[in-house]
Amino acid sequence: MHLNDFNTFIKNTFGNLIEQFRENDEYGFNNPPSKEFFRVGYTTNLTPEVIKKSVDENVQLIITHHDAWDFIYGMKEQCSKMLEENSISHFYIHLPLDFAEFGTCNSLLKEIGVSEIIQQTHFRENKEIIGIGKYAEPITFEELVERITSRLGEDVKAWKNSNTLIRKVGVITGAGNSTALISQAKEAGCDVYLTGEKTLYSVQYAKFIGLNQIVGSHTFTEIFGVKSLVEKLKNEFNEIEVIYLEEEHFE
Repeated sequence: MHLNDFNTFIKNTFGNLIEQFRENDEYGFNNPPSKEFFRVGYTTNLTPEVIKKSVDENVQLIITHHDAWDFIYGMKEQCSKMLEENSISHFYIHLPLDFAEFGTCNSLLKEIGVSEIIQQTHFRENKEIIGIGKYAEPITFEELVERITSRLGEDVKAWKNSNTLIRKVGVITGAGNSTALISQAKEAGCDVYLTGEKTLYSVQYAKFIGLNQIVGSHTFTEIFGVKSLVEKLKNEFNEIEVIYLEEEHFE
């Protein structure tokens, strides 16, 4: 697979979402490939530890949801240096993957076994709209907590603010800790709100409005979207080998 092939795949896979968000802001390359590559590694974040794993696994291209964060001072520069020194390319795709039909929110909802996606997460008038999934048969809050814990492979934080059974699940993966997003879930009649980060305000607000809340980690609520993207890539280019670059559960 060459760079031109990959770029065509991304444009075809994401369609208008690529036009909606700016390249080198919400998606783009670090150290673009100048040769054909066959070994692709994927994970949620770009970190020095992920690059070290890629070196050990002879990965030529890393695909992540996030670029290295500018506000983790010095890390982006170190990652760029390590990529160049080891001739590894990196592609990240953030908001387009969040709002894609196969992306982070819908992938997580499917992982926890919802029967139907009744609202596609999307971006409208410069704000996020939550995804909503529905179970055909309601389950208990405790059963859902256990299911999410199992799928994420980590302990989650859970607040039972209502005794209702769970049928409708509102979700924004990653940093969905805005009270405005939680309000959307309440207004849509969701029985629980699921996300990947919390604040004092999000915990207080969910309690105040009586909405059950479950919070995993930013990294592992979003990994299934990256996995879905890489599976599509593998289907398109069967000759590539795909390797999961697992990160630590430390959030």
